[in-house]
Amino acid sequence: MKTAVCWDRSIRGRLSKAVALLLLCATAASSVQTSDQKQWAVALKTLKRGDSRLAALRDYEAYYAAAAAFEREDWAAVVIEAPSAWQGGVASPVTGKAAILAAKALLKLERSREAVQTLRNRAADLPQPEGGLILANALETSGDEVSAVVSYQRVYYDYPVLKESGEARLALERLRTALGDKYPPPMPQAMFARASKLQAGREYARARKEYEAIVEAAGGAERDLARVRIGVCDYQARENNAAYRYLRSLEVSAPEADAERLYFVSASARRVDDDDGIAQALEELERKYPRSNWRLDALINAANIHLLVNRPERYLPLYRACHDAFAGQPAASVCHWRVTWQAYLQRKPEAAGLLREHLSVYPGSEHANAALYFLGRLDEDRGDLAAAKSYYAEVASKFQNSYYAILARQRLAGSRLASVSAVAPAFLNAVAFPARKRQESFQAGDAARKRIERARLLLSIGLDDLAEAELRFGARSGEQPHVIAIELAKIATRKSAPEKGIRYIKAYAPGLYWFDVASTPDEFWRLAYPLPFRISLETWAREYNLDPFLLAGLIRQESEFDAKVISHAKAYGLTQVLPSTGRSLARRAGLKRFTSNMLFQPDVNLHLGAIYLRDLLNAHGGNVERALASYNAGKSRTDEWQTWADFREQPEFVETIPFSETRNYIQSVLRNADFYRRLYAGTKAEAASTVTAAPKKSAKPPAVKRKPKSKAKVRK
Repeated sequence: MKTAVCWDRSIRGRLSKAVALLLLCATAASSVQTSDQKQWAVALKTLKRGDSRLAALRDYEAYYAAAAAFEREDWAAVVIEAPSAWQGGVASPVTGKAAILAAKALLKLERSREAVQTLRNRAADLPQPEGGLILANALETSGDEVSAVVSYQRVYYDYPVLKESGEARLALERLRTALGDKYPPPMPQAMFARASKLQAGREYARARKEYEAIVEAAGGAERDLARVRIGVCDYQARENNAAYRYLRSLEVSAPEADAERLYFVSASARRVDDDDGIAQALEELERKYPRSNWRLDALINAANIHLLVNRPERYLPLYRACHDAFAGQPAASVCHWRVTWQAYLQRKPEAAGLLREHLSVYPGSEHANAALYFLGRLDEDRGDLAAAKSYYAEVASKFQNSYYAILARQRLAGSRLASVSAVAPAFLNAVAFPARKRQESFQAGDAARKRIERARLLLSIGLDDLAEAELRFGARSGEQPHVIAIELAKIATRKSAPEKGIRYIKAYAPGLYWFDVASTPDEFWRLAYPLPFRISLETWAREYNLDPFLLAGLIRQESEFDAKVISHAKAYGLTQVLPSTGRSLARRAGLKRFTSNMLFQPDVNLHLGAIYLRDLLNAHGGNVERALASYNAGKSRTDEWQTWADFREQPEFVETIPFSETRNYIQSVLRNADFYRRLYAGTKAEAASTVTAAPKKSAKPPAVKRKPKSKAKVRK
């Protein structure tokens, strides 16, 4: 047994035999051959004698003992061993698996009703869709064929892209023949859910067939909606002309289906460059469904067409119509903001009123912090420093981990405002900002503490993957996920996988940017903002006169410090360099025999990324925001955006960028840099703040431009 030999070498002299055998079971249970039955028998016998360290992991011991018995085809032993995995009162990743093993063994013993009961008793723990498929099989075997159909349908319709769906389909075909008129037909909602999931998985051809089946089986509003969705699938599959022709000619009577049809008519018209078609669809939506959310979406999409090419005379009426019809709806906040922002850029007298209105009507808007900041700028310009200071203080307090908070703190620290007493405008006290959780307890409660202890025990016996699964299970169960995220990130750090640590923090502490920094443990922030490859990063930052914290912030946004990542646009490594750009940069850096795989070497990638960032800073006169815009969207776009207004300060340029991806990218990189500066400045190799002077070495812009990693989105 190769696995056993491998593990025996790694644990010899360190673990007791019982623990070692648990490790053996965990790594080999799924692949061991029946020829090893004698070894499994020894393993089971030794496990039964136990080890004191396994007491807290009785569920794992029981599961792997059951798995060993299952591999030996000792069905009776499986039925005896498996229940201990869920009888200890601790839910874990193996409790549901143990129930499935027990059910399979009971089926082998022709005790199908017991199998059904076992699965139903542990329904909440069962991994799906495997659990549902086995339950359906047990129900069919027990003679309850109608209930079996319902369970098979659940698997078939809920998990359309998984192999279990295919198995369920075959079973349903068999039972449809056997049951005849007694066969329970699927609910239309389930059929729609299956088609929608195929769409979400980009299986557009398969989704289209599902909708065609619904058209034949359903009637009324459901049939109308399915007919519309057939055209939507064509649209999503980029069959633009076919989708446009089909949807324009389609007639449906159900209002919601017709509103959706008209939205996709306008979207298809946009793709085939039919401005008249867009206008006609919008006019019909206004006439027939003026309050439909499909009209709201259509107005935003139509306005965005003109926003991308800076035609305010075309996009402003559309944004105004959107806000007028849907005032107060969160999705309409972007419409109001675009009207407000244009008034601010043009220095119109109504700008201040619009900024205040934006905060009053849309206090939860993603642009609320920008509205506060620019209200402060207006008051500062007209000499009301007390009001300006209040606005800046509000940004720094309520949005403290944002780009605009960084700007606000800089203005508050300036000599002009430092000695002024803040006086909050009356209206500000009336703004109903959404309640945000600013503080979390990072003291582990009983459930999280026990979960962490179990994970650490698994780690101590070499079962790292099981330890991570145990912690993820606890986090998904709501056991202080932000506390468990720290433990998961620490495991990732020990495994030199900082990107996994960052993702764990993001996944299980999604509200982290609302946290008060001072009351949140420093360990949490350092795991969220790790600084691997620091020596190399700082070396190349010094070489090209870059702020190392800016470079670190860029890397975190580009790759999350995953040195081996390749984007869908084929950009490589830490700083996401295209091979073609890398080749050009490598020649200038004196790197011989360059190959694309060299971009996976952290030092090489950091060297070339530093050159590229310096090139962009030089090209934009040291302007950081514009250099970052070019890094994300390309220099030609950035150069065009610079001509759209007479910007008095860089935040105005950032807020004017029509691509939400690029706008958010700049703000995120600068927020990241601020975090890195706060966490690491003053520690080893302290670095200066952002610099814009020329580098020590000449850095001529590369001949090959870096392409944006994805299509930029403008809706948000």
